[in-house]
Amino acid sequence: MPKKRRPRRGSLQYWPRKRAKRIYPKVNWKNKGMDDKKPRLLGFAAYKAGMTHVQYIKNGKPVTKAVTVLDSSPCFVCGMRFYQKTFNGLRSIGESWSKIPKNLEKKLGKYEVKKNFDFEKNSEKVDAIRLIICTQPEKSGLHKKKPELFEIGLGGGGIKEQYEYAKNLLGKEVNVNNVFRPGDFCDVTAITKGHGFTGAVKRFGIKIQTRKDEQHHRHPGSVGSTTPRKIDWRVPLPGQYGFFQRTEYNKRIIMINDDSKKINPKGGFINYGLIPGQFILVEGSVPGPKKRLIMLSMPRRKTKYEPVEIKYIFR
Repeated sequence: MPKKRRPRRGSLQYWPRKRAKRIYPKVNWKNKGMDDKKPRLLGFAAYKAGMTHVQYIKNGKPVTKAVTVLDSSPCFVCGMRFYQKTFNGLRSIGESWSKIPKNLEKKLGKYEVKKNFDFEKNSEKVDAIRLIICTQPEKSGLHKKKPELFEIGLGGGGIKEQYEYAKNLLGKEVNVNNVFRPGDFCDVTAITKGHGFTGAVKRFGIKIQTRKDEQHHRHPGSVGSTTPRKIDWRVPLPGQYGFFQRTEYNKRIIMINDDSKKINPKGGFINYGLIPGQFILVEGSVPGPKKRLIMLSMPRRKTKYEPVEIKYIFR
């Protein structure tokens, strides 16, 4: 008889499965937004508030889809960082910081303002410019004090054009409207929900054993041959599960709006609260639990702009 075959259960796509270094993601801005003629921001950050449903018109028919609600409070541009290409990749060669407001300066804590970089004298060395941006949690529905500090890349135009663009944004607030519009596609990067130390069944999705397997039901069975005396890295074993950095490609932005009354349920979102200002609706789910910082970036894969006509929002 022919041998029964099936695809293996549990993905080996992501390895090693260990905890992320920090609670908010780090995005690779390389090869994003390179086709743009004018300089622009390549991403934005927002807090995950919850999920709901919307009904919009597609090909003349109403379609109901689940959407994720993101609290997109404005971010503050603290400074810009200059990079030079080396044999081992980009290397930071200097920074230029703006005057930070007193309320943010106290909360940033250990981050000290360094010497400003003279771009005009060293413009030949600069190969990439990125903005240093911090969130403003007090302007969102999230009750936390310390803001997140991260980089957002610049794309399009030349280095001098990017410098002038970044210089105009220095010390100012930026909104999601500076980057995206409703109907655009984006890549969503976040740190997933952590589950701690789990077994092989939950971690890899292996089959639960029968009653004859030494009464050990949730184990992988054989972990390898006697020789060589080692366990192969492909063997599913217990360990850390969750709290990984993951990216989902081509998530469509359904709506960007400043009127939070259109989306806030009575009493606010469970385990989050009320969104006080601007919000974003992203089609489908995104990685991470509520209150986690979600990074939206320009799509790495080619997409087409698809405007959305929203008919109804469920609250």
